[in-house]
Order: sequence, then structure tokens, then C-alpha cells
Amino acid sequence: MGRPKAALVLTAQERDRLEELVRRRSTPQALALRCRIVLACASGAANREVARQVGAEEHTVGKWRARFVRDRLQGLGDMPRPGGPRSVSDEQVAAVVKRTLESTPKNATHWSTRAMATQTGLSQSTVSRIWRAFGLQPHRSETFKLSTDAYFVDKVHDVVGLYLDPPERALVFCVDEKSQIQALDRSQPVLPMMPGIPQRTTHDYVRAGTTTLFAALDVTTGAVIGSLHRRHRTEEFKKFLAKLDREIPPGLDVHLVLDNYATHKTQAIKTWLIAHPRFHLHFTPTGSSWLNLVERWFAELTNKQIRRGVHKSVQALEKDIRTWIADWNTNPRPYVWTKTADEILERLASYLKRIPDSGH
Repeated sequence: MGRPKAALVLTAQERDRLEELVRRRSTPQALALRCRIVLACASGAANREVARQVGAEEHTVGKWRARFVRDRLQGLGDMPRPGGPRSVSDEQVAAVVKRTLESTPKNATHWSTRAMATQTGLSQSTVSRIWRAFGLQPHRSETFKLSTDAYFVDKVHDVVGLYLDPPERALVFCVDEKSQIQALDRSQPVLPMMPGIPQRTTHDYVRAGTTTLFAALDVTTGAVIGSLHRRHRTEEFKKFLAKLDREIPPGLDVHLVLDNYATHKTQAIKTWLIAHPRFHLHFTPTGSSWLNLVERWFAELTNKQIRRGVHKSVQALEKDIRTWIADWNTNPRPYVWTKTADEILERLASYLKRIPDSGH
């Protein structure tokens, strides 16, 4: 039923060219999508199936199937549009994109619109439009870290399994320390916010000491059990475990997700765990703090209480932290984990393929 589809058969040269355009990093995304559509159509798949494979609309697949059958490779480019003639050719656009992705200027770590304009002979506004069209932002840089833990896969499955399918008659807590929280007092009084003027504080400050927050986040309810100590040794961690044992109802197993900090693995802790068999420790992979949900809670505490707080003493800082935790627990909000372990590992594998020297 329906309109018959145009037969699409590729020559060897056409297939090689299409696959090259899909693989090349400097290929515009719109052109790469059209190439994937044509390659999928050439396999004999129907338009609906091709649309599902490449993530496009069915009418889009039909459009580029018909265009390729009629005009072959030349038909994958954009058709002329009304208005004045273009002053920038496709080759110039491709050159800007390629230079942005594959090189850096001699006197800087990244390109600016002015530097690229000088290098290519185009105007700064033209370079800016090309970058916006292709989502290029050379001025931005984000950080990442790949775990080198030999048991990375096993630990991801273990921790994510606790999040998505916790054991019966057991509670799962994410545990960590936020150490060296500084009690900072500004060198001059804070100027309050006024219409059109943000709150202003001095850039310098007076240190009044530090404290460490031990926190356990209940994965199911979002409630937090916290304990403040001036140091974060094995002794303090053991006291925190004892507090958890007192506050968690008896008869329930306790699964703790925590990192590989040395104080979590000392002989004193191992001895304590033997005496309290309902406690089970699950360690995240090294360099994978993103897997511990309490880190997200620490970020909220920092943004809403600590970063802009003014404290003349450690006692004042600790009082504000305790007040904030008590307020949080009046209406706790759990963080819902949605990704399965397999989805995480697949995403990581696709990311590693983009890194030439990843070794994976």
C-alpha cells in the first residue's frame, strides 16, 4: 500500500564517498545525516525503518531518497534559495569548520572569531555565524576523568543495581565526607542587594577554621543523616557509622555506597563491620564520584548555604549546616537514578571511540 519507493542502488564509488563523509569530523551534521539516510535506504529498508534508525522524520527520509535517485551525490547539497547571491562558498564554510576543529592558532590555545577571520580572510560576523550554525564554541572547555579502576564494570553494575533495584528489608545510603569546609568572614560588611545592583562582598576574607561534614543520603526518601567533626580520620568515620547504627531501625540491612578513601578501608573499620554484620559497603570505581548521589546533595548545600555564607567562627558555620540539614529533612527530595549500568557503559564506549589515544 502507499506510493512505491524509488529504487536506490549505490555504486562502489558513491558508497565510499558517503561513508567517508559520515566518518569525517568536519562534515556538517546536516550533510552527515543525509548521507546516513542514503546508506540506510540503499540497504533496502523502508522509509519508516530508516527514519527510526537515523532519528529523522519519515517525510525527510523520503525527500532525500528521491533527491539522491534524481541527482545522485550532487543532490545532497542545499538547493539555491531566493535572495542575493551567496558571498561565502561551501568550501569556505568547510575550511572554517575544519580549521576550528583540527588546529589552534600559533599564539593561543583556542580560536577567537577575530583570529579566525584574520586567518581565513572572512569577516568576524561571518565566522561567528558559521560557528553558531555548527554549534562550535572554541572558548568553552569542560573537564572529564576516565576511571582506571580494574573493576570498573563490576562496580558500576553493583552500585547502579542498588539504585534501581534495592534489596528487600534493606536501606541504601550514599555516604561521603565533605572535608575542609571553611568558616569565612568577609574583611568588610556585605553590601545588600538593591534594585539594579546585586549583593556585593569583598574578594578577600578572614579564615576562622574548618570543619568536616559526614553525610548519608537515603536513596529512597532523600533524607540525610549528618555528623560534623573537626577532623576526618578513621576514628571520626567509625563514630559516624555508630550514629547510623543508632538511627537506622534494627532488623534492616544497611548498604552504604562510598568512595575509596583510605579511612573507609582501615583495619579498625573492618573490625567494626564484623561486629555489625547488617552493614555492607559498596565502593564506587576510583575517579567516579559522579556515581555517588550524595555528591549532588553536597552541591546543593554548597550553593545554597556555604558559598555565600559569612561565618565568624566554626561554631557558627556548624550551626548553619545543622539548621540547613534539619530544614532539608522536613521535606526531603530523593534524586532518581534513571540510567542502567549497560546504558552507562555503552555511552562510555561511544565516548572512548572519539578519543584517539584512549587505549580502548
